[in-house]
Amino acid sequence: MRKKVFFFLLLPALQLSAQGLKDAYEGLFTVGVSVNLRNVTDSAQAALICRNYNSVTAENAMKPASTEREEGRFDWRGADRVANFCRQHGIKMRGHCLMWHNQIGRWMYEDEEGNPLPKEEFFRRMRNHIHAVVSRYKDVVYCWDVVNEAITDDRRADNPYRQTPMYRIAGEEFIANAFRFAHEADSTALLFYNDYNECDPVRSRRIYEMVLRLKADGVPIDGIGMQGHYNLRRPQPEELDRAIRLYRQLVHHIHITELDVRASSQQGGDLQFSKDGTTASDSLDERLAAQYGRIFTVLRRHSDVIDNVTFWNLSDRDSWLGAKNYPLPFDVNYQPKRAYDVILQKKDVTQ
Repeated sequence: MRKKVFFFLLLPALQLSAQGLKDAYEGLFTVGVSVNLRNVTDSAQAALICRNYNSVTAENAMKPASTEREEGRFDWRGADRVANFCRQHGIKMRGHCLMWHNQIGRWMYEDEEGNPLPKEEFFRRMRNHIHAVVSRYKDVVYCWDVVNEAITDDRRADNPYRQTPMYRIAGEEFIANAFRFAHEADSTALLFYNDYNECDPVRSRRIYEMVLRLKADGVPIDGIGMQGHYNLRRPQPEELDRAIRLYRQLVHHIHITELDVRASSQQGGDLQFSKDGTTASDSLDERLAAQYGRIFTVLRRHSDVIDNVTFWNLSDRDSWLGAKNYPLPFDVNYQPKRAYDVILQKKDVTQ
């Protein structure tokens, strides 16, 4: 059984051209991928990474709950494994992520009785965590998603912020201080605010206004991370173009941080979604390729401000969306789809 699996994983290496995605986009932007621990320990998957990508994000291993589930008790095993893979192969990392309302220990913002911490204590714990993580990986991480998904999904809300325990303790100041603490720990790393549904007119305006306000106060935000959890129909090219044009008024660095295109009508980073998807077919393959083609046509147009485009997972087999959503350029057997060729060949697609 092991030999049979290895054969399927090795097969793409025989089919791919000598030029990988990172080579095709040299001079435009780096091309990245988020990885799990299996991806970096399986030799065939590791080869696929090295051939195509010159930026790597740890899918979960660097999140707060993975590195410091309890205060002061750090577990570096997963993050170190991914970081050491990158060091070994000369690949730089996108650090993901320092502050998020999910996958974070309650100790960060609650006392032992479950009461919210005083603001000063919350800031002390947050600073210690950020300094520890950023300092450990500053030799290999070139940028960090500092704060993830702070904007509410409620389009009608008067307050644009997600009402998380961290926000309720400190308001917008918790976002500002997260960036300040990260800059203290590594003044050379680029620091990003990262969010989803970032092409939606309401959410994009809220993101814009937040970053504008924080930067006016001297908060060291270098870039905006557009997660890029899209579907076969949205965003339309003009919607993506409009969002990039809005953000580039504020920052010199825009990254597409978590790109995938699901077969369902859903999009965004909400963790409640359908994994039912659809059955793979030639028609679906063509539609996926067309949408990726439209997306990359717009991204190439803005390559003067877009530094990096990162796919969220190596293949459909690994995807957080489930394989039936058919979301990535590589299928469940790590075989390239038509979408891979459209991206590789830089075909302009507008319709």
